[in-house]
Amino acid sequence: MRLAAVGFGHEANSFAPARATLNAWRAEGILEGAEIRARHRTAESIPSGFFAYEAEQPGVEVVPLVYAWITPTGASTAEAFEHLTGRMIGALRAGGPWDGVLLPQHGAAVADGFPDADGEFVRRVRAAVGPQVPIGMTLDLHANVSDLMVAHADVITVYQTNPHVDAAAQGLACARLIGRTARGEISPAIALAAPPLAINIIAQGTAEEPMAGLLALARQAERRRGVLSVSVVEGFPYADVPEMGVSVVAVTDNQPDLAAEIAADVAGAAWASRGDMVGDALGIDDALRQAAAEPGGPVVLLDMGDNVGGGSPGDSTHLLHAARRLGITGVAVSLYDEVAVAACHAAGVGGRVGVAVGGRTDDRHGTPLPVTGEVIALSDGRFEDSTPTHGGARFFDLGPTAGIHTDDGLLLAVHARPAATHSQVQFRIAGIEPREVRIIAAKGVHSPRAGFEPIASRLIWVNTPGATSADLATLGYRLRRKPMFPFEPDTAWAPR
Repeated sequence: MRLAAVGFGHEANSFAPARATLNAWRAEGILEGAEIRARHRTAESIPSGFFAYEAEQPGVEVVPLVYAWITPTGASTAEAFEHLTGRMIGALRAGGPWDGVLLPQHGAAVADGFPDADGEFVRRVRAAVGPQVPIGMTLDLHANVSDLMVAHADVITVYQTNPHVDAAAQGLACARLIGRTARGEISPAIALAAPPLAINIIAQGTAEEPMAGLLALARQAERRRGVLSVSVVEGFPYADVPEMGVSVVAVTDNQPDLAAEIAADVAGAAWASRGDMVGDALGIDDALRQAAAEPGGPVVLLDMGDNVGGGSPGDSTHLLHAARRLGITGVAVSLYDEVAVAACHAAGVGGRVGVAVGGRTDDRHGTPLPVTGEVIALSDGRFEDSTPTHGGARFFDLGPTAGIHTDDGLLLAVHARPAATHSQVQFRIAGIEPREVRIIAAKGVHSPRAGFEPIASRLIWVNTPGATSADLATLGYRLRRKPMFPFEPDTAWAPR
């Protein structure tokens, strides 16, 4: 059995300041063949799960063709989308015939001309391989699942954890179902239910309600005879597309009515709990004061407005400016700033620098913070982390990196590439031991939890300004569904 693995991962923020150009995709890395296996075989990503299926099934060959992933940003340009999909469809046609196709997608990609870029890609894949070859997609929990995806994929599995620590498991589950389909053991029927409902990012933790209860309901439904998979999908609220929002995907063995029933039932439960999906977060000053008052550390402040994993630039300085104004020291932050990195590398370890840090992207993410201090470490920014991280990544490249201990007691890990706060190691390569600091200002909402919750004395979500603001009402939507909760609080909906 030969299964092709091909696809791309992009979470596109319609309100982000930068766009995903072809050069940006190339800088992140467009991998082919053996490169994909080398990068992902020992990781915990979606392709890792595909390779795990190959390892457990003698006689199965997973053939990695082309795979690309980019840090969340604005929409892809038309040039980038056509280049990527052209290479992928070309490799798919050239390498066939196939017994099945595995797509490691995100599910919230947007490209110029294609608001549902993932749906358009799977449509092109279907056109390339024909109607008889089973296609499986594994999606991020923040996918905005569309009718187009469901129409052309036989199986869709979705992360069911946030932070995302089951990417490989969901990739393996998808590959198993496609393998069974290729052998004629099952005939998947798939259904989608998508209420007009957006869940605030702060309410998306899967260990807490309302998500914990909805996921338990999905797991219960999976125990019914003939049910192959049930996925609750949170959606990505920063993509201004008609599909944006919560959804449920159910897959059964040749029982379309049962799939539709289960999807509607779980979606109905999500709708019933919509009041718990609005979310709330502390203001900047209150969050810093509470963190400083904690007897132990580190306290992790989750900088929601600069959530790099949601498309923000990673150079926000709102928390740093406030910490200085309030006289709070011992705050460690990892942020993007090529200029500051260059100044540190010029000064050398032990050298003194005076430089403005961060706040270079736009006013929404703050203004540069002038600092003076000592360069405490330099690095090329490449490292490996085998402990659990969001999305299952293991190998990281943050570009040239430096650590600065400022004269007023701030600890800055500055990187030449935008980076979410996913790994403790990204501080250690900058000479900062995260276990020993008082406060960590992490750029993310739930994604930092996999790496930092084990050492945190407390987590505090902070309503900072930015492209991923917790206050969805501040974003300028044009294409989302209307009416839609919570934007229109009186929205009515009933599952069918």
